[in-house]
Amino acid sequence: MKKDLTVSLVQANLHWHNPEANLGQLTDLLASALPGPGLTDLIVLPEMFTTGFSMEAAAQAEAYPGPTLAWLQAQAAHYDAVVTGSVLTQNAGHYYNRLLWVRPDGTHSCYDKRHLFRLAGEHEVYTAGTGLLLEEWRGWRIRPLICYDLRFPVWSRNNQHDPYDLLLYVANWPQARAEIWKALLRARGIENLAYVAGVNRLGTDGLGHDYAGHSALLDMQGEYVAQAGNMQTVLTHTLQAAPLRAFREKMPFLQDADEFELSSC
Repeated sequence: MKKDLTVSLVQANLHWHNPEANLGQLTDLLASALPGPGLTDLIVLPEMFTTGFSMEAAAQAEAYPGPTLAWLQAQAAHYDAVVTGSVLTQNAGHYYNRLLWVRPDGTHSCYDKRHLFRLAGEHEVYTAGTGLLLEEWRGWRIRPLICYDLRFPVWSRNNQHDPYDLLLYVANWPQARAEIWKALLRARGIENLAYVAGVNRLGTDGLGHDYAGHSALLDMQGEYVAQAGNMQTVLTHTLQAAPLRAFREKMPFLQDADEFELSSC
């Protein structure tokens, strides 16, 4: 039987183009909120958590594998938890907005952001990913995605034959569209009969864009189970497996979903 899963959402005011300061701050935030191993199963950091959402890839990207992966491996080992978030990455002559999913034993997986944010010119700088990532961790099936992916329900769509339990978005989502962030997180949970975690940053970036957080965990009915508000914090909450299982048995909507397959380009 699936056990409950404890999730920690790290909502931080990121320093613009300053990986050393960001990693130092995140190290301190985690140490303050989680004083030892075994207190959480999954730690989630925002999108581009070492730099902020930057299009200056040539100057700011780090090689893959690089120092941030090493930091994530150290944190995962220390807390005996998966640690994940996205990093501005250079690999094989391309730049990626790359999510790193790092396990306590040091192994990791990657997801490259599929939907690149045209309004910021992200599609002109970064290479889009072509594949989804589905991770199994402590009995839970988890799909991690990045920010703008949230607007595209087909990419997030659950599989009725082999469904995930938790849909995860790491983001730098501006305060100007905060209500859309909230509405889309609710919609993704409802339509996919899954828990949803959305992790956003705080503060003002180097381009003057404001971010007010609103990181949250929602259930399969789109109801909030935990919210971070607009404070710098590590929000830790345990997701219960039994209500998810019971709701899917009572409301088997996924069984009526349309059959289709996504193709890579």
